[in-house]
Order: sequence, then C-alpha cells, then structure tokens
Amino acid sequence: MFEKKPGPLVPIRGTRDPFARLRQITSELDRAFQDWPSFHWPSFGQFATSESVAWSPKIDVFERDHRLVTRVDLPGMKKEDVSVEVTDGHLALSGERKCDKAEKNDNVYRIEREYGSFFRAVPLPDGVKVEDVKATFADGVLEVSVPLPAKAAATVKTVQIEEPKAATKGAA
Repeated sequence: MFEKKPGPLVPIRGTRDPFARLRQITSELDRAFQDWPSFHWPSFGQFATSESVAWSPKIDVFERDHRLVTRVDLPGMKKEDVSVEVTDGHLALSGERKCDKAEKNDNVYRIEREYGSFFRAVPLPDGVKVEDVKATFADGVLEVSVPLPAKAAATVKTVQIEEPKAATKGAA
C-alpha cells in the first residue's frame, strides 16, 4: 500500500523534540527576509524610503595585545562620515553613507547597496581608560582599539585538612 516516508512534515517515530518544527519555521523565515533591508535590525518596522533606510554594518570584536579591537566594514565611506565615541560604558559608532544621485535609465535592473545612517554600540568592560582609545580608518575598514583593564590576580589559599576530633562519649 501507501507508506509514509519521514520528511519535513512527517515526524519520525520515537523522536520527541518539541522545538524541531519551530526551528525549521524560524530558519525558513530568516531565509525569506534576508534580502529585505527594511527587516534588518535595528530598522525592523521602520518602513521608510530607500534614501533613509537605516543599515547596520558588520563588525568583528576581538582581543589583541591586551586591547579590545572592534573592526567595522564601511565600504565606500570616508573617515569624515564616521563618528567614534566612548560613552556610558559603550563604544558608540555612527555615521551616514550618502547615496549618489540615482540613475534612472533603462539599463538599471536592481539596486542592492544600502544607504543611510547607522549606529552600532559595543559594550566595554569596567575600568577602561577612555584617554587611550585609538581609531584608524583605511580601505573602508574602521578599527577601534580600547585598552583592557588589568585583571585582578586570582588569590589562591591552601586550606589545611584536619583530622576529625574523636567524639567524646558522655558517661551515663
């Protein structure tokens, strides 16, 4: 007769992962919306014209030579278009990529580059020295370096292990 084959809608007997279907739906929705700039954080829900859509550049945050380094890809931008501030325990990066005058002729089929303002905030550890923050901008990549505070040395105390005291029996 007809046999059910396990697939995306037919559960495999014996497996009881209640979140498997939810993960599949989430994955499908992510794929559906990945090419829509107005659905990217932080602009979700802000349906604006293509000239004012907020975009969010990709960043890397890592430690190098006892400094916290944040690297941001900003292709096509100049250092004058970018602002770097350290405020309230955060590294605040902002700027705006302006759109050149759009060409409207029969040879343009699609525009995928994003324009507009952006804001990214990177949390900083307590004790960061604000006066020693350094930033460089070369080839469309902004790199901000923040000195990490000295870590407190872990103190180790050896505890002596004692023999248990013999229980004294009371006289009755």
